[in-house]
Amino acid sequence: MTAVDKCETEIEFAYKLNAFGTANVAAACNRHGVRLIAISTDYVFDGDSDQPCNEIDRATGGNTIYGKSKFAGEEAVRRHCPNHVICRISWLYGHGGPSFVHAMMSLADGTRPVLKVVADQHGNPTSTTAVARQLRNILAKPELVGTFHLTCEGEATWFEFAQEIFRLAGKTQAVSPCTTDEFPRPAPRPKNSRLDKMMLRLTGLPPMPDWHDALAEFMESEFRADSH
Repeated sequence: MTAVDKCETEIEFAYKLNAFGTANVAAACNRHGVRLIAISTDYVFDGDSDQPCNEIDRATGGNTIYGKSKFAGEEAVRRHCPNHVICRISWLYGHGGPSFVHAMMSLADGTRPVLKVVADQHGNPTSTTAVARQLRNILAKPELVGTFHLTCEGEATWFEFAQEIFRLAGKTQAVSPCTTDEFPRPAPRPKNSRLDKMMLRLTGLPPMPDWHDALAEFMESEFRADSH
């Protein structure tokens, strides 16, 4: 269950899917000798650090039900299926959406002189294509076990992310920075979603691409046809 705000009110349902559902999958994988690749999130951290979090940094589930339920799912994987890889991702966008990229492209329809976008949250914009390519590398190394961060390299605020989206799209949409407090949400958003990819370096896997390059590739494939 990835609807972060809805998790705050549908607490038991969030744990049912993200924790107990994951435990069932992990137990089944272990019973049948299947390697488990589990997808998790930066929300397992509290987001208060002023540095990117690596895979060794202590995660507790953070400050949201979503993060706590996903962390409970991580613990279930570790407990029930030793042969596993947990991959944490964040600020994800991909073909068809929904995503921040698709939302920005939809809002830039010429009816809004200025878009206000949060500029005090920091993260690693990451494409599903980049994640899938790295997962393929991980799948090719059956000896790998543990937790890996798979976000793109480089960092941005949502405001900077939006600016780059519009630049690549050739849109003249004006964007104005604002604070998180100006857009209160039921689930608090982490100030710091940046993830350090220490395990990729330690295991000799190739680095994730820079987020600018990954976004440019995505924009070309996802929106170029719309511009003709």
